[in-house]
Amino acid sequence: MNILDTTHDTQLRSWVDSANVADCDFPIQNLPFGRFRPADTEEPFRIGVAIGDQVLDLDAAKLVDHADMNRLMAATPEERAALRKALSEGLAEGSTKKGDWELALYAQSSVELTVPCRIHDYTDFYTGIHHATTVGKLFRPDQPLMPNYKWVPIGYHGRASSIGVSGQVFKRPKGQTRAPDAVEPSFGPSKRLDYELELGFLIGRGNALGEPIVIGDAERHLFGVTLLNDWSARDLQAWEYQPLGPFLAKNFATTLSPWIVTMEALAPFRAKFERPATDPQPMAYLDDASNRAAGALDITLEVWLQTAQMRDAGAPAVRLTRGNTTQAAYWTAAQLVTHHTVNGCNLQPGDLLGSGTLSGPTPEQAGSLLELTQGGKQPITLPNGERRTFLEDGDTLTLRGYCERAGATRIGLGEVSGTVVAPRG
Repeated sequence: MNILDTTHDTQLRSWVDSANVADCDFPIQNLPFGRFRPADTEEPFRIGVAIGDQVLDLDAAKLVDHADMNRLMAATPEERAALRKALSEGLAEGSTKKGDWELALYAQSSVELTVPCRIHDYTDFYTGIHHATTVGKLFRPDQPLMPNYKWVPIGYHGRASSIGVSGQVFKRPKGQTRAPDAVEPSFGPSKRLDYELELGFLIGRGNALGEPIVIGDAERHLFGVTLLNDWSARDLQAWEYQPLGPFLAKNFATTLSPWIVTMEALAPFRAKFERPATDPQPMAYLDDASNRAAGALDITLEVWLQTAQMRDAGAPAVRLTRGNTTQAAYWTAAQLVTHHTVNGCNLQPGDLLGSGTLSGPTPEQAGSLLELTQGGKQPITLPNGERRTFLEDGDTLTLRGYCERAGATRIGLGEVSGTVVAPRG
């Protein structure tokens, strides 16, 4: 489990002035990684670290000699900690690196960001128990949760090729659906397009095929966390998901934040992992004293919506919901890693594990429109009078996340946004 050190000192300030602004997502205590290049160029993407409203080029700062994020992610936790310390010391007020590193800074407004690493494989889990319960009630009032839910981390293999970075614009998906009163399905654009508020956990060091990662070592294989929106076509999903799970309802787009907040940066925001006494406790291979003591993450998550009409009128996005991961996730990231590999499955640097929709226990903490509108039965009314049950063409949906706690410096996960447009044809 990550420990607190000098890089988390709340008194630390940076010579990059924008990193010292109150409520900044990227103060010197954060230092998230991403890939960037100067905007409007064909230069190769290189590794950068966000500091305030700037990006530090790690190659130009002579901190790495390559542009391979996955190679950096495969480093040992000790090597990563040493890099974090070097970054912290070099960006701190009074650092002798200032003169050289100022030449390695780019304004975030002047760069193009991309998916933060090469994602070989993508597995989406279903850790949000309130989401699972609320959705289950819509379709199975007598049995909202399936019998296995509280025993095993449920997941399915997603599609890595359609993962995009924040700012992604995608066409409304088409597929088969069947109306409740119809005998046969029909084909056409999805009418019940939804978002899913998730975290993405990115693997650092992998494991050999046939060699499971035990729960006590799982944290050493996690590189960091990013925001994730697992767009979902609910009407396609309802028709196709039995018996083998989601397919076309999910594989048309998934959107990530460009920044990976490292597990080291999240050390001040760990929380106890606790189950209600009446619930089954994790099986032995998923249980560990350190995981119980601090396996959970304390992250506030928000959902914002801006419609095309709002954008045309110059109106800002409106917040739909706000919740916290400590109230949402039934399994920890370490448990997901351990369960994923318990059968010998090999993970690789850059593999992505989605948390599943992280909804809280109340409607204002919902992580999807499916929950917020009770399956489309209770439309929400926006400040400009527009109504929504599901997303319409031109809608831009944005997820934001941040951590704040007494005795620690607030850090952010940035944001991830995506816009749906009309389907082709």
